[in-house]
Amino acid sequence: MRTKRAAAALTSGFWRTGVLSLALLMAATACGGAGPDAGGSPSAAGGSAAATPSPSPTASDSPAASPSPARTAAAQPLRGKVVTIDPGHNGGNASAPEEINRQVPAGNGARKACDTTGTQTNAGYTEHAFAWDVAKRLNKRLRALGATTVLTRKNDKGMGPCVNERAAIGNEAEADAAISIHADGAPASARGFHVIMPGRGSDVTAALAADSRRLGLAVRSAYRSGTRSPYSTYLGRNGLDTRTDLGGLNLSTVPKVFIECGNMRNSAEAARMSSARFRQRAADALADGIATYLR
Repeated sequence: MRTKRAAAALTSGFWRTGVLSLALLMAATACGGAGPDAGGSPSAAGGSAAATPSPSPTASDSPAASPSPARTAAAQPLRGKVVTIDPGHNGGNASAPEEINRQVPAGNGARKACDTTGTQTNAGYTEHAFAWDVAKRLNKRLRALGATTVLTRKNDKGMGPCVNERAAIGNEAEADAAISIHADGAPASARGFHVIMPGRGSDVTAALAADSRRLGLAVRSAYRSGTRSPYSTYLGRNGLDTRTDLGGLNLSTVPKVFIECGNMRNSAEAARMSSARFRQRAADALADGIATYLR
C-alpha cells in the first residue's frame, strides 16, 4: 500500500513539475526574455539552437564601418599632396661659424652665406627654436589632413642645411607647396608679420612666381585670421613682400614662400612667440593657409 502511494505521489510530482516548467517556459517566451531577439543568454531549459542568439556583425565586420571614399576625402582633404616644411636656421649654427659662413649658390647668379644663426628675443628665446616648434606642430596638423610632409631638418641641434640645400629638398620631393618658417629681428618699435614671395628672376619663371603668390596670399589671409597678428609695420605692404635675393626662394622649382611670424625684438610679440599656445595657433593658421592653396 505504501509502495503504491509512494509511486502515485512520485508520478503526480513529476506531472506537476512538468506542467510548472512548461508554464514558466511559455511565460518567458511570451515576455521575450529567452528568445533570440532579446539578446540575453540562452535559456537553460531550452538548449536548442533556436534559443541561442545569432551573432550580429561587429563594427569591423560591417561594411558600413569602413569609411567611404567621400568621407575619407572630407577627413583628409590633402591626401596625395606633398608639403615641404623648412624651419629656419638650426640650433648648432652658432657653433660652426666657418661652415655657415661658407658661400653657396643663392640663385640669379649670386652667392651667399650657407646660413645664419637667426635672431632671438631679449630674454634669449631663439628664432631657430621657435621655427622648429612651429614646424613640428604644422607637420602634425598637415599629416592629419592627409598630406605627405618633408622637413628640411630633423631636429634643432644640428647645423644647416645651407639655403641651396633647403631649396633642393623641396625640389627633390616634388612638393606641391613649400614654406620656410622664420621670425624677425627688427627694431623694437616695429611689429607685425609678413609673407615673402619670390620675385620674377632668372631662376624663377613667371608661372612659378604666380603660383607662389597664390600660396602667399592664402597663407597671409589664414595667418592673420588665425593669430590676429597685424601686418608688418616695417616691411612689405599689407603683409606681403617680394624678394629676389633669397636663395631658398630663387632656387626653388616648386611654389614656395617664407613667413616672418613676428618681430622677436618687440616685447609684446616676443611674449606671444614664447607662448606654446600662440605657436599652436600659428601652426594651425599656416596649415589652413596651405590647405586653402592646395584644394
